[in-house]
Amino acid sequence: MKKYIIYIGILIAGVLLGWLLSGGSSSNEKEHNHTTTATKKMWTCSMHPQIMQPEAGDCPICGMDLIPAEAWAEGLAANQFKLTKNAMALANVQTTVVGNAKSTDGVITLSGKIAENEQSNAVQVSYFAGRIERLYVNFTGEKINKGQLLATVYSPELVKAQQELLTAVSLKESQPALYKAVRNKLKLWKLSENQINQIEKTSKVKENFPVYAMVSGTVSEKLVEQGDYVSQGQALLKIANLSSVWANFDVYENQISNFKLGQQISITTNAYPNETFKAKVSFIDPILNPETRTVIVRAVLKNSNQKFKPGMFVTGKVAAKQAAAEEELSIPATSVLWTGKRSVVYVKPESEKPVFEMREVILGKKVGENYQITKGLNSGEEIVTNGVFTIDASAQLQGKKSMMNHTKEIVTSFTVPEKFKEQLQKAYNSYIDLKDALVKTDADAAKTRAENLQKDLALVDMKLLTDEEAHQQWMQLIHRLKSSSTEIAKTTDVAVQRTYFKTLSDNFITAVQFFGINEVTYKQYCPMADSDKGAYWLSKEKQVLNPYFGDMMLKCGEVKETINSN
Repeated sequence: MKKYIIYIGILIAGVLLGWLLSGGSSSNEKEHNHTTTATKKMWTCSMHPQIMQPEAGDCPICGMDLIPAEAWAEGLAANQFKLTKNAMALANVQTTVVGNAKSTDGVITLSGKIAENEQSNAVQVSYFAGRIERLYVNFTGEKINKGQLLATVYSPELVKAQQELLTAVSLKESQPALYKAVRNKLKLWKLSENQINQIEKTSKVKENFPVYAMVSGTVSEKLVEQGDYVSQGQALLKIANLSSVWANFDVYENQISNFKLGQQISITTNAYPNETFKAKVSFIDPILNPETRTVIVRAVLKNSNQKFKPGMFVTGKVAAKQAAAEEELSIPATSVLWTGKRSVVYVKPESEKPVFEMREVILGKKVGENYQITKGLNSGEEIVTNGVFTIDASAQLQGKKSMMNHTKEIVTSFTVPEKFKEQLQKAYNSYIDLKDALVKTDADAAKTRAENLQKDLALVDMKLLTDEEAHQQWMQLIHRLKSSSTEIAKTTDVAVQRTYFKTLSDNFITAVQFFGINEVTYKQYCPMADSDKGAYWLSKEKQVLNPYFGDMMLKCGEVKETINSN
């Protein structure tokens, strides 16, 4: 009996031991599965999405706490990436649906300026030498009428001529030819018959002679001041007759065929937003400006009510002639990025989702502020029209195909003359000096160095670029470079300087990548700059010295790219 009890006890013990072993195994399996699941969870940095780590911690770039990777990061195509709603709002991303050129480009829109009608302008001169005793014109812009007293002039020559006249009067009967010659001499100095007769009648010599306006108009420039000595024939005033003015428009060479003399043009201006003024093309410049690749198209506007002021910006619209334009798609120029001779846009595949992808396109003619598309887009597709550079930067940060992280693709296929590179190199050195001043948070030095940069940019000769696309690319860049450097030079507020330095850097990076300089440079990036939106700059050294924060966060940033463009 005892033997059976022992066997039963051993059996129970075995079952219990098996259950324990089974339970323990199940527990271990669950623990293993949990560990495996936990291992699959990845952590990333909100500022550096390219960072992916299997566990929580600090970002190796900026030191911020890592956060769980978003589930939406998976399932996208290799060339697609996604932005958060907050990032979309900060970048002010705007999109538009690609439409046919006929609806948006049935007319060509031109930008222009009001100028004086040179055919109606005049120059008031002094017809005799002397000193201006009194000047009655007080300021530029003053209106004058024909015959109005402008100045009185003391002229020793005229005093002598009057004395000759009085002597000739006494010899009038015996030497009439001499008398007539002396009177004619005074008439050549624009003295009137009445003035000459008055001298004869009073037998008095006038020391100060009046100068009267020969035409009516508006003083556009004062060339002398009271007390100045003037010579015979010297200009005193420039007088503009503003009863009619010119509207000068810049027309690109690929648009010239759309214009002819006598063609009607509709003109508007911000000064009178509810009015449209009709005019006709009166002149098409026969010479192309080699710097801007444009010609001037001019219309004459009647201006009896003085609405148009010289220097005022105006917009002109004319009908486009090309029938082919109706069959081609059109996109805003703001949506295009250039990588050498390649043009790219960012497409939003699904309207309701903030997902984007880069697309290469082939551009046709530029019509107004739009480009015609010959290949790469279809009608109805949605593209980014504002915030394109920010979208491109986001693509780069997420390791996706972008304009800035494919240096081999943006190497220029046009030839850049060595002299142009040397001129750009000098401007680059001034840019580096400006960057160094901002690293030291020295606003006064930054202002001075921005002024130096302006001078160096002005010396970059765009006429050296014989390739048309290279020329057009530089035309876009130089305007932005000059604008941002000018704003930096206007202020000693270092915060404002750093704001414009971001724009300056973005465009200088593009300039260096497209046209090249004769040394290696490093494109660096700080994710915390520009209110955590991130900003780039160029440096001659790999070491990061942050121009957006200076001593506050001197080492914040990383080298994003080494540009070896020589």
